[in-house]
Amino acid sequence: MTALTLSTSSAATIRADAVVVGVAKGPKGPVVTGDGIDAIAKKLGPVLEALGASGGEGEVTKVPAPDGVKAPVVVAVGLGKEPEKGERFDAETLRRAAGAAARALAGTKKAAFALPIEDADDTGAVSEGVLLGAYAFTAYRGAGNAANGNGVRDAKSKKNGAKDPLAEAAVLGAKPRDKEHKAAAQRALVLGAEVNRARDLINIPSNDLDPAAFAAKAQAAGKEHGFKVEILDEKALAKGGYGGILGVGQGSQQPPRLVKLTYTSSGADSTVAFVGKGITYDSGGISLKPAGHNETMKCDMSGAAAVLAAVSAAAQLGIEANVTGWLALAENMPSGSATRPGDVLTMYSGKTVEVLNTDAEGRLVLGDALTRASEENPDAIVDVATLTGAMVLALGNRTFGIMANDDVFRTQIHQIAEEAGEQSWPMPMPAELKKGMESPVADIANMGERMGGGLVAGLFLQEFVGEGITWAHLDIAGPAFNTSAPFGYTPKGGTGSAVRTLVGIAEQAAAGELGGSV
Repeated sequence: MTALTLSTSSAATIRADAVVVGVAKGPKGPVVTGDGIDAIAKKLGPVLEALGASGGEGEVTKVPAPDGVKAPVVVAVGLGKEPEKGERFDAETLRRAAGAAARALAGTKKAAFALPIEDADDTGAVSEGVLLGAYAFTAYRGAGNAANGNGVRDAKSKKNGAKDPLAEAAVLGAKPRDKEHKAAAQRALVLGAEVNRARDLINIPSNDLDPAAFAAKAQAAGKEHGFKVEILDEKALAKGGYGGILGVGQGSQQPPRLVKLTYTSSGADSTVAFVGKGITYDSGGISLKPAGHNETMKCDMSGAAAVLAAVSAAAQLGIEANVTGWLALAENMPSGSATRPGDVLTMYSGKTVEVLNTDAEGRLVLGDALTRASEENPDAIVDVATLTGAMVLALGNRTFGIMANDDVFRTQIHQIAEEAGEQSWPMPMPAELKKGMESPVADIANMGERMGGGLVAGLFLQEFVGEGITWAHLDIAGPAFNTSAPFGYTPKGGTGSAVRTLVGIAEQAAAGELGGSV
């Protein structure tokens, strides 16, 4: 990952390969802005205007550095509209600008970021944007770069022309000796590393990341960062009666797993549980997905990746809350042993489910994990899943939906996500949609009305949450995997969606400010 330092050097005198400055849309043209760049701004403004730079968000313009600047190149990144007098750029604007610049600086050894910083929050935002923007997944590029059977690639092989990420970033205007600035940078380092861990997991192809391999990676993370990992294999799942996870996984040669992650804090007064959908490949099972819908289905474990990354971040940050994570891991494949439409599964809760569509498998594995998480009676449970295409139709590719059994809790998670820089939207849970899941042969069916399918899925999951437990469901089907061009600090491929929101939830739990009471 990119090395990060805080520096009091000026943009003109720091030794670097490039200096990053901000450009805003002003009433009379582009306005160059940033920390300690007054001398540069006067010279750069006319040049940028001549080149057509407008200051629009995400716009990146590289120019030779003017006289008096030691770095050879200046990178001007758009910040959007210039704030009104007395106002400032918000954190997400700084994150995205820093991320866009970091992406544009791939192959560069050192860059200095002279973006407008007023306090420690700005330091954290710029640092986070740099670390998230300077990401590349290159493990599978280059001739002869073959897997050794454990998903490990030859790091020395050529990357087929791909540039390495920015090696080092210095954040100017930050205060390296100030406790709050240092803490903000440290938090950004942890979040950057863990979001990128989730991205790596999502981007690894399914032939190298089956349920057992995912569980092994969770175990390695636990050893590295000091949280406990318990793995239930197919025998333990059968003995425990986890019919949902086993039913989804029984069509694959790669057996399922349920992984429990446990981070405990001696100063904790609250406990929050995170549950992640971990379908390491989703073919749809017997209800096979149509052509054109299979190619990205390695990403169907994005929820579990987010949960693992969030628990790891909580451990590294020393958050004073007890945090458990549950990774419901299976591969959904068609075969002679696969669950068929019309089969009835007995879930871990004892509830029976008629499987009308084997491609509605995520709710089955989550149902078992939610029941198991409920047995420990946490203060709140939050599940994360790439659950429904219906949520993508409703909210698009960049926004995840939030459902909950408590309105206060749902609103709070929406606010936490917004502060973290993750787009989300509260969704309802209309009781009348439950009728569509009535089954003539079982307690409930895994499908209901087609219209409002994302809401139906949330209502199904609620059936497996313990009585009296505050619960929320995050459907990240849209933002979890970016199939279009990179933007801001978001790369193409796995994005690590919801990691920062989950960490924010744990931090609110530690502060005793987690809302909701069912």
